[in-house]
Amino acid sequence: MARSALLNVMTKAAFKAGRSLARDFGEVQNLQVSMKGPADFVSEADIKAEKIIRTELREARPKFGFLMEERGEIQGQDPQNRWIVDGLDGTINFLHGNPHFCISIALEREGEIVAGVIYNPARDELFAAEKGQGAFENDARMRVSARRDLHASLIAAYIPQMGKRGHGQQLREQQAIMKETAGVRCTGSTALDLAYLAAGRLDGVWQRGPEAWDIAAGIILIREAGGYVTDLDGGRDMFEKHTVLAGNEYIHRKLGDIVRGVPKPS
Repeated sequence: MARSALLNVMTKAAFKAGRSLARDFGEVQNLQVSMKGPADFVSEADIKAEKIIRTELREARPKFGFLMEERGEIQGQDPQNRWIVDGLDGTINFLHGNPHFCISIALEREGEIVAGVIYNPARDELFAAEKGQGAFENDARMRVSARRDLHASLIAAYIPQMGKRGHGQQLREQQAIMKETAGVRCTGSTALDLAYLAAGRLDGVWQRGPEAWDIAAGIILIREAGGYVTDLDGGRDMFEKHTVLAGNEYIHRKLGDIVRGVPKPS
């Protein structure tokens, strides 16, 4: 894959932060018995990775703004461009020594996601896409699954913790979807779920509660891999409504029909 200058900038930042996370991931088992506690360490690892990404991106594009999980929004001199960054998606997996976590970087231009990179340093998996240029896993072009039969489809979800946005409704929707599919998986990393859907490893994703940094890079990956991604109402307000629904044309439509048919509590 011949990467553009923009994707080279994003990939360099992801790889550099990935090396930091990989070193910290190797220490997780030792930290289980530390006095400080593993949760504090994971927060430190997350903040460190995010800082590396911010430094790299700011050096390359000094006027762009940021929206980041840890630091929040940072206004840039260029109001048309902002980076959307999650330095560690899949924190609980990371904490438990589970190698299913990633770095997610997206560029939003005039309200549209135009480039995205998702990188899992534990498995050295790089997923990248730029508007109009296709989507790639390392150097191989990606396409979403061609499966049309929902009963044969593997679907991913993220169940919000009790008391968080969308928890109860997501469980009701999951019960309905499990009856109609080959299985539902909750992997613990929304960003990687979206990347895996773009790569054809999953057939659909639906979720309530995600933040912009969880899904921004995945949006462009899926679209450039030939898939459909919307909010649960079928619109483009994923960030505002904190919902996401993704799949190929057929699975996206069938999942949406099921989800929208589940009654909401009065």
